[in-house]
This record gives sequence, structure tokens and C-alpha cells, in this order.
Amino acid sequence: HIGKIYLIFFLGHLGGYMIVAGIDVGSVSTKVALAVNGKIYKVIIPTGWSPLQAGEHGLAAALDQAGVDSGVDFVVATGYGRIALTIANKAVTEITCHARGVAYLLPEVRAVIDIGGQDSKIIKIGAQGRVLDFMMNDKCAAGTGRFMEVIAARLGVDVAELSDLAKDEIPVEINSMCTVFAESEVIGLLAKGTKKEKIVAGLHQAICRRISAMIERMNPESPIVFTGGVAKNKSLVHSLSMQLNMTILVPEDCQFTGAIGAMLIAADMAKAASDRALV
Repeated sequence: HIGKIYLIFFLGHLGGYMIVAGIDVGSVSTKVALAVNGKIYKVIIPTGWSPLQAGEHGLAAALDQAGVDSGVDFVVATGYGRIALTIANKAVTEITCHARGVAYLLPEVRAVIDIGGQDSKIIKIGAQGRVLDFMMNDKCAAGTGRFMEVIAARLGVDVAELSDLAKDEIPVEINSMCTVFAESEVIGLLAKGTKKEKIVAGLHQAICRRISAMIERMNPESPIVFTGGVAKNKSLVHSLSMQLNMTILVPEDCQFTGAIGAMLIAADMAKAASDRALV
């Protein structure tokens, strides 16, 4: 669907097409969505220690992928590292960008669950991606991508294996959602001989309880879209759908929602500039 997006903005005074980009600098990964002549190019790289370098390298990789030698006309940055991205024309909150991106990709959706590397967000949206309300857990890493990575490492598996491990398993009770305490609890369960599969299923159940509590306060309509890297965990998505008794949609490029929203905002800026040039 994303590959069929046509965002073509002609600049009469420059005699060419506008090139716009959205850069989502997350705590774990940096995502870039670049629009060139109606085509979308996407790049994801680890953020590493420098959000600025990650943003610059990601944008350079997207331009290289598109075969573009010139620069970008408008760049909008979002994510936790957005302020550090000095190459951007504007920094926009990830709440706004995720809402805009989801509304464009899935216009019928009225709520977003986004679980990133360090935080979880619930966003209630209206038409055209207008943010109506939101709730954010950014005080600790509970239930986030980082949380999943820590637990996967303790279990001796790759985070990508968690979905298959939990499939069709009866979960063991996990009481703590604090990353440190949950890790200690997992160590204790392993010492008792509890199967890894049951532990992972239990962790999924605990995450679902936490997200469900946030969702219930927002009282959104179905369906809900699930974005972020954690949305790639199919077992977790299924468990959450059962917990909420609601349909949950996962976009093909669930990690790029914020970058796409930022790119669309950059396109708005390009159109405004074009309109001013024609006056």
C-alpha cells in the first residue's frame, strides 16, 4: 500500500519535483521515509549513541536507495531524538506523526497502540489524523521493546523467536512488569524448571494486561492499529486482541508509521512553499 503513495509536488520556480522526508529517531532504531517523484523509499538503521548521526546516515541511505544526488527540500523529524536532528526543518512530536501516518494508511482506524523501544503510547484519533486524546507510559521500560530484549537475552533466545515460543502455550503467571524485577522473576522460574515457552506466554499476558488498562481508560472504537517493532510479535498481537475482544490491525511496515506521518507533514510544508511561490 505504501509503495502506491503518490506525493508529487511540482515547484514551478525550481522547475522540478519536491523531495520530502520524515525521520523518526527512536531510542533503538531510526526510520526514514523519503518521497521522491511519487515513490516512497524506506530505511531503518540502529540509532546507536548519536541520534544526529543516525538521522543523517539513514537519510543518506534513503537518498542513495532512490538514486538522488541532490538534497532534500523539506525534512520533518520526530521521535525521542528529534531535537538533536539539526538537518530537519521542523521537529514534530511522535504522537502527532503516528496519528497522521496511521490515518493516511488506515483511514477507518480511530485508535493507535504504539510500543517502541522505551515507551508505550495509546492515541485516540479523529478524521485526517487529528489527535483527540493520548496516554503515554514513558516513566519506565515496562512492556516496551527494550523490556522484551532484556527478557529474551535472559532466556537465551533472540527477540524475534518470542512469538513462536509463546504460540499455543498456557502462560505462567508473571507478577512484575518492572524490567529489573521481571528479569529476577524469570530467573527464578527457570531455576524451578519452568519451560521457556510458558514464561514467554506469561510475559505476553502481563504486557497485554498493562496495555488493556491503558486502552480501557481511552474507550476507543474498534478496530485498533498496532504499530512499532513489538507489533511484529504475532503471538502478542493475538493475545492482545483476545484480551480486548477487539480487532487489531498491524500495517505491513508497522515500524515506519511515525516516519511516514512526518513525511506527510513535510509534504504539507512543501505544498505551502509551492503555493507561496506561485502567488
